[in-house]
Amino acid sequence: MSRKRYLLTPGPTPVPPEVLAAMAEPVIHHRSPDFKRVFAETRARLREVFRTRNEVLVFTASGTGAFESAIVNLLSPQERVLAVSCGEFGERWRSMATALGCDVVPLAYAWGEAPLPGDVERALAESGASVVFLVHSETSTGVVCDLEPLLEVCGAAGAVSIVDAVSSLGAVPLETDAWGADVVVTGSQKALMTPPGLSFVSVSDRAWERVGRATLPRFYWDWARARAKQEADNTPFTPATSTLVALNVALGQLLDEGLEHAFARHVALGRACRAGIKAMGLDLYSPDDDSAAVLTGALTPDGVDAVELRLALRDRHGITIAGGHGDLVGRLFRIGHIGYVDIYDIVTALAAIEAQLAELGTGLERGAAVAAATDAFDAAVRA
Repeated sequence: MSRKRYLLTPGPTPVPPEVLAAMAEPVIHHRSPDFKRVFAETRARLREVFRTRNEVLVFTASGTGAFESAIVNLLSPQERVLAVSCGEFGERWRSMATALGCDVVPLAYAWGEAPLPGDVERALAESGASVVFLVHSETSTGVVCDLEPLLEVCGAAGAVSIVDAVSSLGAVPLETDAWGADVVVTGSQKALMTPPGLSFVSVSDRAWERVGRATLPRFYWDWARARAKQEADNTPFTPATSTLVALNVALGQLLDEGLEHAFARHVALGRACRAGIKAMGLDLYSPDDDSAAVLTGALTPDGVDAVELRLALRDRHGITIAGGHGDLVGRLFRIGHIGYVDIYDIVTALAAIEAQLAELGTGLERGAAVAAATDAFDAAVRA
C-alpha cells in the first residue's frame, strides 16, 4: 500500500479532490464556447476574491512571471522604483527590476521585520520614485505586513503600488479596491487551492494610465493585448485550459465557504500551529500573533539540522514541510497552513516533528504539541 502524503508547505498547497477531478476531465479547446463560458465565470470569481471591480488578467505562468509583467507594463528603462524588502521575495523583485534596467532604490529591512508606513513615506519623498514594490505576505519569514497604511502612503505620494499577494490572497484580508492597491499579483498554487501554473494581476485605472507611456519591451506579458482578448472571453495565447477549469472549481469552493470564514480558519490554524511549536519548547521565527496566518516558522534546537529533520519527516512520515533561506537553512523550518488544510493536517505534522526530535534525544514530552494545538484551535473556533 502506498504511503499517505501530507503537503504542508506554504506553496504549492494541497488540492481538494474535486479540483483534481476537474483537471482529469477531457481537455477543452481554448477557442471553444465551452472554454469561453468557464473563462468568463472564473474571471468573475477572481474579481470576487480580489475584491475588485477591475479586470483580473490571467497568465499561464508562475507568480514571478506575473510580477515581471507588472514591471514591463508600468516602467521604462532607468525609471526609478522603490523596492521594499524584508525577505527573499522582496529581494527577488528588486533583482528582477534591476535586471530589466530600472533604477531601483531599495528600502531593506532585516528578514523577519515588517515595513513601516513612515519609512516608505520618507523613502518616496527622498527618491522621487513613481512605482513601489510591496510584499504583503513574505513567505520566507511568515511576516504578513499591515498593508493598508502602506498603500495609503503610496496613494498620497502619487506612486503606483505593485503588491505581491502570492501567498496572501484568499488566506488573509486584502481589499484591493477599498485599500487603493493599484496592482495585485498572485498565483494559483497557494490559498487558491489549485496546482501551479497560473498567475493573476489586478490592475487599477491609475495603473492603466501608465501602461501606454511605459517603454520596457513586452510581448507575452502585454497587458493591453491580454485585456483586449479577455473582454471577448479569450486569451491572446494558449492557456493552461485544464488548470483553469480546476481553478474555477477551487474558487467556487472558496467563495461557497466565504472569504471571512476562510480568513478565520487560517487564523485558527496559525494559533494551533504556534501553540504546538511552543509546547515543544522551540523558538518561533515567524511572528507570534494572528498576522502569521499563512505559515509558522520555527527554529530547531541547537545541534539539530533543519534539513535533516525535513528529510526525515518526508521519508519516514510522508510529510513535506518547507525549509529556510539564506543563513537559516540549517535552523529554520516552515509549516504552511493555507488553502486546503485542516487541524488534523497540523497535528499530524506536529506529532511527527515531536517524534523525530524526541528520537534525537532532545528530551521532548511526546503529545504536548498535539494537545496544545488542538486546545488552541478549539478556543479559536469558539471565540
